[in-house]
Amino acid sequence: MKVPLSWLHEHVHPDLDAATLAERLALTGTEVERVTHHGVPSGDNFVVARVLEAEQHPDADRLRVTKLDIGEAEPVQVVCGAPNARAGITVALARPGARLPDGTKLKKAKLRGVESLGMILGESEVDVGVDHAGIMELPGDLIPGTPLGNVLPLETDVLELEITPNRPDCLGVYGVAREVHAATGAPLGPAPWEHDAGSAGPLAGIDVTVETDRCPRFTARVFENVTVGPSPYWLKARLMAAGQRPISNVVDITNYVMLLTGQPLHAFDLDRVAGGKLVVRDGREGDTLETLDGETRRLDADMVVICDADGPTSLAGVMGGARSEVSDTTTTVLLESAVWDGPNIQRTSTRLALRSEASGRFEKGLSPEQTLEAQTVATRLLVELTGATVREGTLDVAGPSGWDGSHATIRLRDARVVGLLGAEIPRTRSAEILAALGFETADATDGIDVTVPHFRRNDVTREADLIEEVARIDGVDNLPATLPLRRGAAGRLTPWQQLRRTAADTLAGAGLHEIIGWSWSPAELADRLRLPADDPRRAALAVENPMSSDHGLLRTTLLGGLLDVAQRNVTRGLADVAIFESGAVFVPSGDDGLPHEPHLLGALLTGALRPPNWVEPQPPQADFFAAKGVLAHLLDTLRVSWRLERGSEPFLHPGRSARVIVTPHGGGDEAVVGWIGELHPSIAAEWDLERTAVFMIDLNVTIAAVPGPAVYADYTSFPEVRQDLAVVLPASVPAGDVVAAVRAAGGPLLADAGVFDVYRGTQIGEGNVSLALRLAFRAPDRTLTDEEVGERRTAIEEALAQLGGSLRA
Repeated sequence: MKVPLSWLHEHVHPDLDAATLAERLALTGTEVERVTHHGVPSGDNFVVARVLEAEQHPDADRLRVTKLDIGEAEPVQVVCGAPNARAGITVALARPGARLPDGTKLKKAKLRGVESLGMILGESEVDVGVDHAGIMELPGDLIPGTPLGNVLPLETDVLELEITPNRPDCLGVYGVAREVHAATGAPLGPAPWEHDAGSAGPLAGIDVTVETDRCPRFTARVFENVTVGPSPYWLKARLMAAGQRPISNVVDITNYVMLLTGQPLHAFDLDRVAGGKLVVRDGREGDTLETLDGETRRLDADMVVICDADGPTSLAGVMGGARSEVSDTTTTVLLESAVWDGPNIQRTSTRLALRSEASGRFEKGLSPEQTLEAQTVATRLLVELTGATVREGTLDVAGPSGWDGSHATIRLRDARVVGLLGAEIPRTRSAEILAALGFETADATDGIDVTVPHFRRNDVTREADLIEEVARIDGVDNLPATLPLRRGAAGRLTPWQQLRRTAADTLAGAGLHEIIGWSWSPAELADRLRLPADDPRRAALAVENPMSSDHGLLRTTLLGGLLDVAQRNVTRGLADVAIFESGAVFVPSGDDGLPHEPHLLGALLTGALRPPNWVEPQPPQADFFAAKGVLAHLLDTLRVSWRLERGSEPFLHPGRSARVIVTPHGGGDEAVVGWIGELHPSIAAEWDLERTAVFMIDLNVTIAAVPGPAVYADYTSFPEVRQDLAVVLPASVPAGDVVAAVRAAGGPLLADAGVFDVYRGTQIGEGNVSLALRLAFRAPDRTLTDEEVGERRTAIEEALAQLGGSLRA
């Protein structure tokens, strides 16, 4: 919702700049997404001028040399290329020094040798409209030299609001003005629908029947002798600042009233309504409608349509039909203002992929009373701006079940305010706040009786809602910081929560950035990852009401989100990415219909591992071993016993992937907790990535394997015995199996063992590999003898022989 401050100030004018007002609104619950500027940077050097002369340029067929009266002793000369530049008209002039909306500063110029002291303005050049064809022709009674800002809204700051679904009343400028009035105390002007130029009673010449309860109220008025044409510049400028494109005076009035009151309207050309009768009904199979955007839509029984004698003529609450739209030849207008069932409008617009300003308001739930408020404002504008006359009467029809126009009265108790907020707010202050928000109040013995206005009927339904209104306007930041009253309770993290934080802190300490991805995924993710048909990760739960096609399924893996974030960074020039995510995935469960939610931890590395420098101009790139180093750091920090085993996933490089296996503390069966590897090049290319390494583990199972609290152990002061050995083995034997066998044979005296070199060549035979192992023997209570080390060395050699290995000389 875009709210131009110049428009807002017509109804409420707090003595605050745009940024301060935005902060105040945000603190009272109306989120301001951003503050922008519309129009020219400053109104200086923009004036009203009258054309005294308009002569042909001596050296250019399409230019005219004009003399302009700007209220000074001497006229000014301006060269103009507009076809409608002529003597006698009143125009808008930008003088040298003026700045246009794009920041261009005008200077004195010569056009084909003739001096020009400014620019005669078209509406598109100052963001007043979209017409590029000629210059603006202002009313002839304006005095030359008048600042143009006194005539047109040339410049304004615009508040872009993020309105929550429960506050459709703030989707109108006057609704926002009411919030500003309550939040700042600035006086609020009278409602723009106070005085009605129309009349009640029967309306001749049109009959409307409402056959569905999805339309609680339908109102209409008829306007005759309508002259369709361009809107005045002030109206165009206001719509442009609010993000609307001017079309014609009738259509612009409906958009203007919607933006002011929050209630959408629709104008029919009554002469094009077949049979002079409208029927509001549910759709039927086979119904089709050409909407105003030129598309032919196929409708169904879950949609509401407005029909004339020839069939559907409007898609209720979403978009009008082309058959009855207002055109330049329209002289009689039927103006409809109705309310519709919000959830039905939301389903219709989603199913047809057709969202409009109207549907966005109706789906949030408008009150039936708003229909006549909008009719009142539109009536005045149609009479003033189109020369129309209002036919006597107003059509006002309800659905089969009628509509409830009652206003709930809720008791706001002083004690309940203190109980919920933990602080006392005086009763008089509560009444003042609620009255400013449009509620009616009356004193009661223990508080206030509050009558809810129609525009808050769906939002404020209980005492707690009233307390929320009082608290947010009085200032949540004014409430004291207190803890809930509880006995014998102390807040602390569970062991699982502590270890999860340790895992995240470990990865952050390793240089990875944490991301928080969507809990949903697109349906095509499984195909992009090449998951086979029987892969359980394909069995994702569908979302009944997805926000978009990319959010249609609950995620079964974190990989999609990691890849999307990496792609977004890489395609925007950040090629070196190291990220991780910790979060739940959703696996269907047949027990109770609810999904199983394992908590996974995934990481992704791509690009350089560290920035280049003069010593290392080309740093190493992310690969399997880089990811393995990060995983080892993580699991070692958690003190989990783990190993890797050859394995693969359909989206990983078959020769650069493995399964992650942990051993439970205290013994038991090993568990596969995840996988690690480099993405298959074709998968990486799907996301515009080069060589990329990833891993993912089930954090629940991993944490279950964590031993108990760490116990201090004295570090021995006795020296260790270091030995190296080289063993030739078949290349098919994993190095991890070799190290595991060495550790088992070395027993408790083997303090450390690892591979520090690998050799392949003709000297050891084809199909073999030579691993160089470094061994460290140590005892906690003595210096080891050669005999003790020799026994362990012999046991290690025997274990290597069982793997098919032999020592190299």
